[in-house]
Amino acid sequence: MQLEVIRYSSKDASTLGILMDVSGLRRRFLAYTLEDAYRPQKVKHETRIPQGSYEVNLRTEGGFHNRYLKKFGPDFHKGMLHVQNVPNYEFILIHCGNDNDDTSGCLLVGNSSTENIVKEGFIGSSVDAYKRIYLPIAVALTNGESVRIDYLDYDTP
Repeated sequence: MQLEVIRYSSKDASTLGILMDVSGLRRRFLAYTLEDAYRPQKVKHETRIPQGSYEVNLRTEGGFHNRYLKKFGPDFHKGMLHVQNVPNYEFILIHCGNDNDDTSGCLLVGNSSTENIVKEGFIGSSVDAYKRIYLPIAVALTNGESVRIDYLDYDTP
């Protein structure tokens, strides 16, 4: 499975984008995304990961995993979607959340997006979006398929 995050708007504290499934012949929209802002120098918990291509695996330990296991149940939740081998970053996850206070370097997904021009970006219906996109990705991983995610910057000079 091949995923793509197209970052299109960055403000002081947040970045908006869209998550696409690009595995087939056509791109398929999955969700709006929100991350921390672009910064030329990393500030811990306040900087998005660098543009690049990364492997995604399931993380079956840690606080997020335990909370999501309780929230969604073991029939649904198989582990956190964990973006691997990001230079100078660790524990980058794809998860629920609405604004930059929820990111800490991770990728949030939502069904709606509010502009990132006059005020910081916001994504809505995050749990619904997460439940929709999670299962196909988790199933691919549990079936032994490779999942990669490309982050593309269209929002920085």
